[in-house]
Amino acid sequence: MIKIQETSSLHSIHKKEIYQLWNKEYPKQLAYADMSDFDTYLNSLIDPIYRLLIDKDRIKGWYTDFIREEKRWFVMIIDTSLHGKGYGRKLLQLAQNNRLELNGWAIDHDEDKKQDGSPYRSPITFYQKNGFIVIPNIRLRSDLINAVKVQWKNEEDVSGPPLRTTTQAL
Repeated sequence: MIKIQETSSLHSIHKKEIYQLWNKEYPKQLAYADMSDFDTYLNSLIDPIYRLLIDKDRIKGWYTDFIREEKRWFVMIIDTSLHGKGYGRKLLQLAQNNRLELNGWAIDHDEDKKQDGSPYRSPITFYQKNGFIVIPNIRLRSDLINAVKVQWKNEEDVSGPPLRTTTQAL
């Protein structure tokens, strides 16, 4: 049974599995050379909340949102074997139930390759199906990435008690 675990901190074993998932699923140029570099990235996140998609004690998906430039940003990775099964949508819905706004960068082309040589598929359509808008005039361009900003806004009041560590079966 696949479950979602929500937490405000990650254990070292979780970090290692997320690092491996990141390097497996994202374009090869975004791969971290070693665990210490990935740990530096994680330590740079301000006020993060993590959601782990766990199947048979293995992390198969990871979502985090955090503060950057006074706004709530997010990153999400789902193992390719689980694409199209509703798990990414569920992770986003949990975040959307607790946030007024989510911002992210999404690669909007299919030119990149993963480390195993397979194509990296743009998630733009997925985000649009989940209520995000693409902001085409705001782009992140570097030697490593060419991405467009995606944004979701909720006009309803979602204020309430702080998030806490929970586990939810799907």
